[in-house]
Amino acid sequence: MVSDESTNAVEYIRSELVKTKSTTWRRAFQKFALAALGSIPWVGGFIAAAMSLKTDEASIRQNNLQNQWLEEHTNKMSRLAKSFDEITGRFDNLGEQIYDRIQSEEYLDVVRKAFRTWDNADTDEKRRLVGNLVANAAGTQLSSDDVLRLFIDWLDKYHEAHFAVIQEIYKNPGVTRYDIWMTIKGEMVREDSADADLYKMLIRDLSIGGVIRQARDTTEDGKFLRKPRPQYKRTASSTMESAFEDTKPYILTELGEQFVHYAMTELVPRVNGAENHQKQTSV
Repeated sequence: MVSDESTNAVEYIRSELVKTKSTTWRRAFQKFALAALGSIPWVGGFIAAAMSLKTDEASIRQNNLQNQWLEEHTNKMSRLAKSFDEITGRFDNLGEQIYDRIQSEEYLDVVRKAFRTWDNADTDEKRRLVGNLVANAAGTQLSSDDVLRLFIDWLDKYHEAHFAVIQEIYKNPGVTRYDIWMTIKGEMVREDSADADLYKMLIRDLSIGGVIRQARDTTEDGKFLRKPRPQYKRTASSTMESAFEDTKPYILTELGEQFVHYAMTELVPRVNGAENHQKQTSV
């Protein structure tokens, strides 16, 4: 159950955010705003503290800890309002066909989960990726809502360094680990360095997570072909495979491609259903 204080706080913010919207948008946007704000635990406390400041300003200003809390969360509220403006601005471009979508319980569940991740994000870049997913999920349904919730888990779990690897593979399918490293870092490091260990971890995480894979030939119906075994016996190398190996090409999995579509691109579909205009964002 939601406390009266939290409910009143969410209602207050919701009314502030929707008061500039047109009548046709109001109902749909209110549901979206309530789902998003209701998923962030500190919102109710912030509004309650802010309202108390008006009535008991002198005593609260003497409480330095509470002042610091209010200042920190004032900055968070500013970022939250900015994200709302960006997302709802893109809603306007998507047209009336998304009204039913953004009021559906399936989409609102995605919104709740996404804004919990938004609140936990350490950087503006990751918050921007969450906003991309929320906006794109309203306008396109390339993936099911269950898969969208998986993508939100990826946004929560992976670091910006993971996203840099994903972006490089997306831009240049078939790149090797060496190509990726040189594009991102520009110079080689020792195999036994912390940088090399971190890079191997990034590739391993994304491979195990089903985001990237080594390129393989397939049959016409999509079955992977086995690699032919060499007819000659190769001499075993005295060293382990390099973190910056330069012969095995990497591509995104189909799930990885869909993740980029939702979280790492900004899409503005035409209302008449024509081909999407797409702009890739930087990570």
